[in-house]
Amino acid sequence: MKIVSVDTLVVDFYRTNLVIVRVHTDEGIIGLGEATLEGKERAVQGAIAEVAEAVVGLDPTRISKILYELARDWYWRGGPVVMTALSSLEMALWDISARDLGVPVSRLLGGATRDRVRAYANGWFSGAVTPEDYATAARRTVESGFRGLKWDPFENYDLTITTQQLDRVLAQTDAVRGAVGRDVELFIEGHGRFDVRHAINIAKEIAQFDPVWFEEPCPPDNLDALVDIRRSSPVPIAAGERWYGRQGFAPALARQAVDFVQPDVTHAGGIAELAFIATLAATSYVGFAPHNPSGPLSTAATLQLGATLPNFRYLEIMATDVPWRPEITNERLVLTAEGDVLIPTGVGLGIEVDLAAIEQHPFTPHPMRMFRDAVYDIRPRDERSFFNLESGS
Repeated sequence: MKIVSVDTLVVDFYRTNLVIVRVHTDEGIIGLGEATLEGKERAVQGAIAEVAEAVVGLDPTRISKILYELARDWYWRGGPVVMTALSSLEMALWDISARDLGVPVSRLLGGATRDRVRAYANGWFSGAVTPEDYATAARRTVESGFRGLKWDPFENYDLTITTQQLDRVLAQTDAVRGAVGRDVELFIEGHGRFDVRHAINIAKEIAQFDPVWFEEPCPPDNLDALVDIRRSSPVPIAAGERWYGRQGFAPALARQAVDFVQPDVTHAGGIAELAFIATLAATSYVGFAPHNPSGPLSTAATLQLGATLPNFRYLEIMATDVPWRPEITNERLVLTAEGDVLIPTGVGLGIEVDLAAIEQHPFTPHPMRMFRDAVYDIRPRDERSFFNLESGS
């Protein structure tokens, strides 16, 4: 089998555009991957076009060789654009190999250790402004089946936070905790906003709400700062969505900078690279909780990993999405009464695309605006759930 072409499909997804990669083979098998990179979709498409020139004519089942040589030969390697291009290709190659054998990708990764993973919801708070709004949205999301909620309560704060601002954060968090009780897990997102002193102060204040973690409390490019924060934080620290490859995670694990690592299968190197990172994390008893706010293919790849990794702790997933998410692929996720997502057992990654539906939602520019306005406008007003509840739940 040989690769004959590589192309991309782009789908408007409200705050971003999904980038779907297709790798075509001479035997008619098409492998799918995801290359979504908020605000940089066109740059990623360009990088994928360069990758295509290098892989046409190669055997798609020789995944390790292809990825090693691409990374070796791409002199200006690393960074989000290059790594997203490589990650998406790698996903598609695993999809091809599994489709060729008629098995799920998890079978090629060593086989399943579980049939479901614990999920937490992101994006559940869209449109909320006041503490009461957040409480209402939290109750609604828990009633829909989720047992974990993540959100960023820090508006557009940058490095520092005033006493009055922190009071607003605490009032909002208190409202959510009060609305859902102590049995629902809370995850506090920082989006890399704060310096060391303010991050530590925030961690001490939010500890009263018993969050599972404080995520990315400082910018991702200062490991010394993260180490200092973790040493002084009473709340576990999670990070890694903006680290790339095993080289990005090994120093943090060696220095005990985190309690949870959060590589993104779409950015950190793909499926096999995340499995390697998970193994590194396991040697330090660090939980593995991949970043996954993206689309159907990113979720499918993350779930296939979740089937195989003993230290896989949490699946991040959007509670709702654009109303056309169920239309563009055959993605059908099942949420259990316990707040777990069942792992699909279809062939490959289990995803097929609907080209006609994709054409109805062309690329639309969505610049990143993390520090220019609030982060609660994350889903459209006509957002919808894309989950099925487990039969009998």
